[in-house]
Amino acid sequence: MEQVQRVDISPEATQLVEKLKKDYGKLIFHQSGGCCDGSAPMCFQKDEMYIDDNDVLLGYVADCPFYMSRDQFEYWKHTHLTLDVVKGRGASFSLEIPLGVRFIIKSRLLTQEEYPVENTLLS
Repeated sequence: MEQVQRVDISPEATQLVEKLKKDYGKLIFHQSGGCCDGSAPMCFQKDEMYIDDNDVLLGYVADCPFYMSRDQFEYWKHTHLTLDVVKGRGASFSLEIPLGVRFIIKSRLLTQEEYPVENTLLS
């Protein structure tokens, strides 16, 4: 079965990620489950975020891995996420915060073609 594309990135967010990579090196994203800034995407230097078997790799954005906790994934598994950026300061430890912007997630349900009903019934 073909892998479902679960995460994408806007052109504006790509530009910001490229700037952050120049400043900090390799990056990693993790979709927060509610700490600090609610449910928000968090950007860290690759070695600053501990990933284990409780995290699900959703895909890559601008060549950076994007994870979500397994428990949270159960709620979001029918959803496609797009990483975007807006002006305004978030209340998190994410790398973009000092720049006066914050990453956000725009979401939509996966289509029947992207995620057939059979997958839902079996999972």
